[in-house]
Amino acid sequence: MTGAEYLAIERAATFRSEFVNGEMFARSGGLYPHGQLISRFSRELEDALEHRPCTVTVSDVRLQVAADAAYVYPDVMVVCGGPAFADGHRDMITNPSLVAEVLSPSTEAWDRGGKFAQYRTGASLHEYVLISPDALRVEWFTRQSDGSWAYRAAEGPAGICRLERLGVNLPLQRLYRKVEGLGTA
Repeated sequence: MTGAEYLAIERAATFRSEFVNGEMFARSGGLYPHGQLISRFSRELEDALEHRPCTVTVSDVRLQVAADAAYVYPDVMVVCGGPAFADGHRDMITNPSLVAEVLSPSTEAWDRGGKFAQYRTGASLHEYVLISPDALRVEWFTRQSDGSWAYRAAEGPAGICRLERLGVNLPLQRLYRKVEGLGTA
């Protein structure tokens, strides 16, 4: 299937799917803690970026990673300096500065491997964040000036996710507050 065929089906569908290298994959819903972490992470980013020209979206907005190669719905995206939309529609972003995924058992290997490989092809992407739904743990990759990616991780209630390119520090204690099964008081 081509990217154009996928987009025609996806835009008319009553369900969401993603497209990678000619194949279409149905998306399923997540567990309650997964949804809580998407909401908390996006809210913390919104608050931290309130006075900057950046906006935060959650999994309703499609990302075109590479024309006709990958179209996905990241859990959270940050766009700085205004969105660039693909093909004249306002339903597909091409220029995220940050992408975040809340991990799940069924997608973790893909999020860490193939999906991250796709994301790295985007010139605007500077930070990629992986959020654990099972422990107070956030991992992130930051694009360096030479094009390589530096890995960092924060764990436990004292951990802080330091998103250098955005100038944002997110304490894990705040991020995981009230998250079912993990949250702090």
